[in-house]
Amino acid sequence: MLRRKFIQQTGTVMAAALLSDSLFASTLNAPKKKIAMVGTGHRGTGMWGTEVLEEYADTVEFVGLCDKNSGRVATAKKMMNLSCPTYVDLDKMLKETKPEILIVTTVDSTHHEQIVKGLESGADVITEKPMTTDEKKCQMILDAEARTGKKVYVTFNYRYSPHRQKIYELLNNDTIGKVTSVDFHWYLDTSHGADYFRRWHRKREFGGSLLVHKSTHHFDLLNWWLNSDPEEVYANGSLEFYGKNNSFRHTHCRPCPHKDKCKFYFDVTKSPRLVQLYVDNEKYDGYHRDGCVWKEDIDIFDKMAVQIKYANNVQVSYSLTTYSPYEGYRISFNGTKGKLDAWIHERQPWEMQKYDEIQVTRNFGGTEFIRIDNTEEGHGGGDKRLRKQLFNPGPDPYKQGAGSRDGAMSILVGIAARQSIDKGKVVKIKDLTKLKPHPTRGTV
Repeated sequence: MLRRKFIQQTGTVMAAALLSDSLFASTLNAPKKKIAMVGTGHRGTGMWGTEVLEEYADTVEFVGLCDKNSGRVATAKKMMNLSCPTYVDLDKMLKETKPEILIVTTVDSTHHEQIVKGLESGADVITEKPMTTDEKKCQMILDAEARTGKKVYVTFNYRYSPHRQKIYELLNNDTIGKVTSVDFHWYLDTSHGADYFRRWHRKREFGGSLLVHKSTHHFDLLNWWLNSDPEEVYANGSLEFYGKNNSFRHTHCRPCPHKDKCKFYFDVTKSPRLVQLYVDNEKYDGYHRDGCVWKEDIDIFDKMAVQIKYANNVQVSYSLTTYSPYEGYRISFNGTKGKLDAWIHERQPWEMQKYDEIQVTRNFGGTEFIRIDNTEEGHGGGDKRLRKQLFNPGPDPYKQGAGSRDGAMSILVGIAARQSIDKGKVVKIKDLTKLKPHPTRGTV
């Protein structure tokens, strides 16, 4: 027997996504929180800039913006319509503005520097994922948080989309019994996927590889859904499509002599926002937002396969492909009472349906299809719910709020996978930092 039901996104669902342990108190007439931001690129000025101001201008006040590119930080100030001072030196900004909250949206490999400085200045820190890019930097953050008593909040917006929240609810309500294994396969298309190979993410030294920069989202979802810590990792990966795997290349797209024949030609000038943030400010740091996807200095993987064993004995098969004709993921949870499957297509012009679907099939029973409205913008409404969790607190029944341990456990899977590929052996999570995996997530 087949059953279908549709779950509409409502205020009730939104309320369930809030966090009680938040940066903001709910006291009426409380003074505005003093916020500063370091890293004023597309993500910072958008999700953590103009959108925060549109939603929470009555509770927050930006007291400073910082970026190593003086032109870009000046552009960000105009885009956000702010009057606060701008800086190219984080230490100076922290000393002069004394923010209560520091938002970190810089290049991944520098997150640890900004986070530690923010904590030591007396600020709590909101950091974009990944929290950092290697195990030593991760331990530096954990030590600084323990030393200062301030808090790190990691922005895992994927947890907040209603579709993924519903999967968490079903798994934790014993819908398919005890989960024993998971098959999880993510596909990046030749637009979004290629973009990682034209930007700074293309080099390990900046992003730690896509196993850290991108997959940290996916590993965090697994940790959260399975309510357990990863224990050991084995992986394979290589660079077989982008980078050196082409007969021609150039520095970046605008002056490229091959643009007429390159299917990956990207005309950055069609985006006024990217032109203002990046093209107009190239003279300050030489960074090209439209870098060539065939550059020979690319040293990250474009195909990856990872085996993860969890402390609660769940085993996971994960893969990431970066040059697919379509974008999305397929996931299947195998349990003692049945199976939960989801197929999500993202960014496809033919994909007109206004819902995401979850299939629940019970052993010796029927199949149920659960449809969830997906018409909200911002990662299915996840961005807005995440900001609400931070800036307008409430209950957190789905445990969506993420701190430094969550940030660490997600990146440690990617770091372990990267090491496993390099060394050809299994890597144990307990050998990377002082954190020890536990069968139940969140155990200290």
